[in-house]
Amino acid sequence: MMKHIQRAFSLVEVLAAVAIIGVITFLALPNIIAVKQDSETNLAISRAEAMNLALVSYIQSYGRTNATSTWDAQASDQMRYSLLASYLAFAPAEISDYMPSGYSINFPVTIETLSKIPLSGPGGIIFY
Repeated sequence: MMKHIQRAFSLVEVLAAVAIIGVITFLALPNIIAVKQDSETNLAISRAEAMNLALVSYIQSYGRTNATSTWDAQASDQMRYSLLASYLAFAPAEISDYMPSGYSINFPVTIETLSKIPLSGPGGIIFY
């Protein structure tokens, strides 16, 4: 009668494999966090650029005089955003839902002289 010997991993081998995976994860974690932060910054910049294009489209649609008077009459950034939302693809109803968490834009009070919409993030003002 022949005995069949089963091969299996020992507890030490399994623990060594888990420890190696843990060390690799620990070393990779800062890079993963940096990539996530960079992608959120790029998303915020992209959405601020889209907002700038929406503002220009709004002015072209209504004419400089009508657009300026309507824009100046709006009391908050949310109200100004609602003027531009129809010019943005897949824009949510609230401006806070449009920008990534920690990033914000401040619309100019007047659009008499057109300039880029300022963008600020966790590290301060972002120049794009």
